[in-house]
Amino acid sequence: MDVIIAGGGRVGRFLATMLIARGDRVRIVERRPALLAELARQLPADVIVTGSAVDPAILGAAGARTAHVVAAVTDADEANLVIASLARFEFGVPRTIARVNESRHAWLFAPEMGVDVALDQADIIGRLIAEEMSLGDMMTLLKLRKGLYSLVEEKVDPSSIAAGRALSALDLPAECTLAAIIRKGDLLIPHPDTVLQAADEVLAVVHADALARLSALLGPGPDAEVATRPQASRT
Repeated sequence: MDVIIAGGGRVGRFLATMLIARGDRVRIVERRPALLAELARQLPADVIVTGSAVDPAILGAAGARTAHVVAAVTDADEANLVIASLARFEFGVPRTIARVNESRHAWLFAPEMGVDVALDQADIIGRLIAEEMSLGDMMTLLKLRKGLYSLVEEKVDPSSIAAGRALSALDLPAECTLAAIIRKGDLLIPHPDTVLQAADEVLAVVHADALARLSALLGPGPDAEVATRPQASRT
């Protein structure tokens, strides 16, 4: 795959290194001398294109006419938006990805502006932190659609609401699909009459807004929480 990365900062360098390691053909565009020096220490010389990717001539020289993907990851939102628009409308790049540095600008990064995928770093990191704070023993295996959906795994706690109940009797969130149940090493396909047992490993695809609700169904019940809560000492 031919990939152009606009921006030679930490994100761009890391992305370039990762893509090169997996065998993609990469060009990284940067104009700032300090960052060019850092790129020269970390990447092959033929990967680096000197100049500003907001200049159509530079973007073309980097190979935009044959690129499969352009990723605009500079630290300036206006530059990332211009680069993505140029890539799509001037060069016909099939896939454009743009970094959003300021969440208040996210509404601009739309398909109408030539952006296929907008990555709002503050929003994504904030969601991940909030999720880890609230999900208990639920494990996130895979993020989908910029973190809006997740493939998660959680064991059914013996004291949970779900233990011993059929799936049809559970008030599962609307934006949640159970993909599989692993029971004592065997893979089970969930059906409405499937009865969950303690220690079942449940795999589910779920929207970010429904993660806490699913965790509440599968995790320790309220009685277990009360039983394990430290008691105040009496004097």
